[in-house]
Amino acid sequence: MKIGIVCYPTFGGSGVVATELGLELSKRGHEIHFITYSQPVRLELLSNNVHYHEVTVPEYALFLYQPYELALSSKLVDMVKLHGIEILHVHYAIPHAYAAYMAKKMLQEEGIYVPIVTTLHGTDITLVGSHPFYKPAVTFSINKSDAVTSVSQSLKDDTLRLFDIKNEINVVPNFIDLNKYKAHFTDCQRGMMASDDERIITHISNFRAVKQIPDVIKVFNAIQKEMPAKLMMVGEGPEREPAEQLCAELGISDKVIFFGNSNEIDKILCFSDLFLLPSVTESFGLAALEAMASGVPVISSNTGGIPEVNVHGVSGFLSPVNDVDDMSKNAIYILQDAQRLSEFKRNAKATSERFGIHAIVPQYEKIYEDTLQKCMVL
Repeated sequence: MKIGIVCYPTFGGSGVVATELGLELSKRGHEIHFITYSQPVRLELLSNNVHYHEVTVPEYALFLYQPYELALSSKLVDMVKLHGIEILHVHYAIPHAYAAYMAKKMLQEEGIYVPIVTTLHGTDITLVGSHPFYKPAVTFSINKSDAVTSVSQSLKDDTLRLFDIKNEINVVPNFIDLNKYKAHFTDCQRGMMASDDERIITHISNFRAVKQIPDVIKVFNAIQKEMPAKLMMVGEGPEREPAEQLCAELGISDKVIFFGNSNEIDKILCFSDLFLLPSVTESFGLAALEAMASGVPVISSNTGGIPEVNVHGVSGFLSPVNDVDDMSKNAIYILQDAQRLSEFKRNAKATSERFGIHAIVPQYEKIYEDTLQKCMVL
């Protein structure tokens, strides 16, 4: 198949999953066309089966905000006609499904029919989409898609609760390439980041308020009072500066490393003993899954799709949102006994295997095939 993939080309979970999906599909013989405003951060190598097409938005003084949806729709029309793309897989209802539908209608005027598969990732539903200004457009985009998927059952339930959806929503969970999380590189040495007696705690996110960054710092503060420990903070965002200030106020700045964004998540997780994800909400919790695949147990909130990934008492522990005391207690319980920590690490890795790329990507292939077949009948 010739598949067009539209996504946000960022470090966020939706962009990462869309990119990894495209790369795996290309390995399975499909021709993949990424269509977005910049090259996805994990799209490191283009090939005969992987192509990238940049969407440019000309600036006009007439527009206070430049019309990205219009530019994207036009680019999709051009790329479908130029490369014979058979199906569009868009990640996020708005603006991507909305723009894809406009492209689809323009192409139909020329006798070209291209079905749309829309994957819901979370923010387009729980934050942006539920806003009254956008709700009609989100509802329209989902209902006009030829197939719809959601990355968790929790997100599917939220979508059906918040919107008047007529379309069927298929749950296809996020996934990872388990081979990338094998410690096969030679520089996985804990001494680079901490001394032998220190536990290493990690948090990875885009440092938005929803990630509860202060709770990460507070949980770590409780841990370091009980044992030698270091905290690795990976990512960028508006909450980074307040987090650094909080570390200074607590007198733990020397025990916290702020990395910024990184393309070496697997190497960073290689050092780690525990992963913290105290978010207010997560549609899935891809960062937690990446940690588990590296054999890192997870202390997380019990919100959204996280309980579908992190198994309480097995791969880590779940706590109510904002319950820093419970998260701290559970973290210390795992970390204070070496044998117990080893058991949780083994369990975390075993739990992650349910979400291996080779188990999930065929589900998308079947959705593409069924959608194309259905559209041929119509």
